Parts: sequence; C-alpha cells; structure tokens
Amino acid sequence: MDVVSEHLPSAGLAPVIVGAGPAGIRAAEQLVAAGLRPVVVDEAARWGGQIYRQPPDGGFTRPKNALYGFEAGKADAVHRAMAAIRDRVDYRPRTLVWNCEAGALDLLCDGASEALPFSHLILATGATDRVLPFPGWTLPGVFTLGGSQVALKFQGCAIGRRVAFLGTGPLLYLVAYQYLKAGVEVTGVFDTTPFAVQARATAGMLRDPATLAKGLLYVGWLRAHGVPIHNGVRPVRAEGTERVDALVWRDARGQERRTDCDAVAFGLGLRSETQLADLAGCRFRFDEADRAWLPERDGAGRSSVPGVYLAGDGSGIAGADAAELAGERAALALLEDLGRPVEAARVKELDGRLARIAAFRRSLSAAFPFPADWADAIADDTMICRCEGITAGAVREVARSGQAREMNRAKALTRAGMGRCQGRMCGATTAELLSRTLGTGPDGVGRLRAQPPIKPLPVSAGAQRREVA
Repeated sequence: MDVVSEHLPSAGLAPVIVGAGPAGIRAAEQLVAAGLRPVVVDEAARWGGQIYRQPPDGGFTRPKNALYGFEAGKADAVHRAMAAIRDRVDYRPRTLVWNCEAGALDLLCDGASEALPFSHLILATGATDRVLPFPGWTLPGVFTLGGSQVALKFQGCAIGRRVAFLGTGPLLYLVAYQYLKAGVEVTGVFDTTPFAVQARATAGMLRDPATLAKGLLYVGWLRAHGVPIHNGVRPVRAEGTERVDALVWRDARGQERRTDCDAVAFGLGLRSETQLADLAGCRFRFDEADRAWLPERDGAGRSSVPGVYLAGDGSGIAGADAAELAGERAALALLEDLGRPVEAARVKELDGRLARIAAFRRSLSAAFPFPADWADAIADDTMICRCEGITAGAVREVARSGQAREMNRAKALTRAGMGRCQGRMCGATTAELLSRTLGTGPDGVGRLRAQPPIKPLPVSAGAQRREVA
C-alpha cells in the first residue's frame, strides 16, 4: 500500500480524511487543488455519506431525483466532485477506522487490520440517530429514522407497508415525506414537540427561508395526502408478537390512543460520532444545543490537538450544507498550517456562511427540543442496552445507591455501553437516566470515554495485521 507522494508534506506522510460524505469530499477537493494526495477512508462502499448515500452498484437505476428529492442537485454535485478527483486521492472504501493513536489510524479492510500513519488528520465522521427506548422498541419492525432512510435510499425498499413515524426534528418529517412519495402508507407522524413551541421558533428560522419553506412543504404535503400529524405526544408502547402491529401513544391532553401499523420509524434528532476525536486526544465540551459532549474546535475546524481537524456533523449537528462548507474550511486551515497560501476572501465567505447556518440551527433546536421528560417515563423493566440486556432500573439503582455518579462508573457497574454499539444507541439514554435520577443535567454525569476498537472486529483481524511504514 503506497501512501507516498512527491507532493506530500512532512516525513513523506499523507494527510488523511476519515469519511467520504459532504464534509470529507469537499475537504479532499481542496487538498487535491493544492497539489496534495490525501487518503480518504470510508466505511461505506460508495462515497456520499449518509445524507447522499448512493445505491449499490449493479441493478439499481433509480434516478437521483427519486432518491434525494429536493436535494438531488446537491447530491449530484457532491458525487461528481469526488468522481472528478478520484484518481488523485488514495480512496479506501469499505474500510473501518477502529482506533487512532500515536499519529496513526488502525484500519480494518478485507478482514485484516493495518496501521496507517498520517501527517494531518481531518475527521468527518458524521452522525447517527439519537433514540430513547420505550416498551416494545425491540420488536421486529421498529427502526430508527436513519435506518429507515438507508433502506429506502440504498436498498430501494421500505421498512413496512403501513409505517408510523415517531420522534422530533426535521428528519422526522423528511423521512415520512420520502416514504409517502415512495408509495408507502404513512399512518401518522407523532411529534413529541408541542405545536406552540414550533410556532414560537418560526421567526428565528426565517434566517434561512429556503430551508424553512422545504420543511413547510413536507408538512403540507403530508397533510394534503391525509396523513395525521400529532404534536406533543409521548410513546406508551409498541404492540405485537412476532412483529409490531400497533403504536400506542399518549396525546398532548394525556389521553392514550392506538394506531395500527406494521412498522415504526423513530428518532430524536442526531448525535455526533465523536469516538475517533476522543481517541485522538481532543478536548471536549458540553454543548447545550446538541445536549452532548463535543470535541472542541475553532471556527476553522482546528481541534485542540495540532494537526487534527474536525468537520461536519461529527463535531456538532449542522446539516449537509454546513458539512460541505466546514469540510472546505478545515482543509484550508490545514493548508494554512502548512504555510500554503489560501484565498482570504474565500475564507471570509466560508466563515460568514457557517456563522449564519449556526444561527439558524440554534432556532431549529428551539423548534424541536429534546423531550427530556421522556426518560422519567421509561419503566424500570424497559431494556435500554440491547447488546448487554441492561434495563433502565439497573442504571437507576446504581445512581440511587450512590455507587455511580458519572457515566464510566455506571458503565463499569452495569455494562451499559460495553456491547457491540459501544454506547452509540444506549449512551444518550444512560446519560439521561443517570442525570435525572441524580438531579443534575446530562453535563453533570460526564461522557463515556471511547475505547478501541470503536466497532466490533473479527478475532482474525489481529492475526492478519499489516504494518504500513
């Protein structure tokens, strides 16, 4: 494996970009334009990231406007940007980065692990669904919103014939709209946010009228096609035996209601994938808007670790448009740090556009707040960690007994977060349960420390390790 190029900076090592979504692709584009040959490592089979995920090669011919709707033009531009520089980057698809330390990444590709040293590192790791459990959420047919969208984009199939959409955030309405457009019966949209809260936040969202208009169109389209939209709801349970057959929920007035369905898609916004930033040694801070611990970065994307840069939703949820801008800005910061000339006017333009998007995202967070009280209603016997079979009661008990007052101690005592997902799914729930039992906010119980491997590896990977000089 050759990562050496006459164009590369110090020690003959390449800059490495983790993630080939909008942020990673725009970062790579800038580095290539400056004469560098970056390594682009991506877990997916094809570039585009989650938001612009491409279907697999062979047999899938759905047009981009069917896959991405209003964002088809943006998706096509991102795909074309990567295709244009494909021969000038060292592109590694289907490759998992499972560790970062001592100036090198540990990779898993084709069943073998190998070390990849880097000169500089841009982390564009993206985000995943944020969920809180409810009784029945482990039934077949219950999916996250992101998982539901992947099925539609990547595999061209739906998670069910009659789907209920539960949670809050823009993704809730987007995926419901996409399913309806694909011919699926949407039995209802069940938003945990009261309508009055969303109405009060509308003025702030006028900072980006085009995005607001798209959101209103999704809602209007759903209503025009007879889809009931309920605000201020809370889930009671998903019912079913071999598969979910109904969603039981409580409306804004506290009345229990039941909606027949054969699938449920749910999610409470997104959470950043920050494990690699943690392993790279980055400092973290608690972000109130994201209700999560995020790696520190300056406006250009520089982390607290020299030579490590952060871009896109992996360092704070801001959306695909911001990810493209942040990827380009991080690459320009890298070039600045190498002493390369960069266009000052472009830097100023990027900084201004990112600042405007950040202001809009704050209004969006106000329109779709996290339902913190949901955690109080999770029954003690509800499973919160599917990997290890941990219940909500187990987390509450270690808090009430005084044995655990922070996340890592709770993990050690209960095993919540020790399974295959390494806390990706159960981490938010554990933090909410622990903090509310102790009477603090989620910032008061700390964060789960990342541990390598951040995702499961086959036992054979160590035996087949390849070292790269």
